[in-house]
Amino acid sequence: MDLLKRRALSFLEAAKFSLQKGFYDLAAFNAEQAAQIYLKATLLELIGDYPRTYSLIHLLSELKRVDEKLVDGFIRENKRGLHNLEDAYLTSRYFYKSFDREDGEYLIDLAERVISLCEKLRHSMGKI
Repeated sequence: MDLLKRRALSFLEAAKFSLQKGFYDLAAFNAEQAAQIYLKATLLELIGDYPRTYSLIHLLSELKRVDEKLVDGFIRENKRGLHNLEDAYLTSRYFYKSFDREDGEYLIDLAERVISLCEKLRHSMGKI
C-alpha cells in the first residue's frame, strides 16, 4: 500500500510539473492517475481489495462502506469534475481531447481533494 501511495503522489508531482511546463494533457492524465492509484491503495488498506476498474466514481462508491455520508456527499459535489478526471485517462489513451491550463489546474486540485478524502477515511478508521 505504501508503494501505491508513493506512486500516486509521484503522479501528482508529475502533474504539477507538467502543468508548469505547459503540458496540459499530461497534467490532466497524471492527476487522474494520482487519484486512481491513491483510491486503490486506500481501498486495499481499509477494505482489503479493490474492483478492477478505472472509474473513479466506482472506486469512490466502494469507499461508502467506510463512511457513506462523507463519500456520497463528495461524489455529489464533484461528479462533473470526476467525470472530467476520468476523461483525462480515457482520452489520453483512446481518443483525442485537449486540455488547457485551467483544466489542468482544476483536475490537479480535484486529485488533491480525492487524496484528502482518502486520508480522512483512513483517519476515521484509526489508520493514521
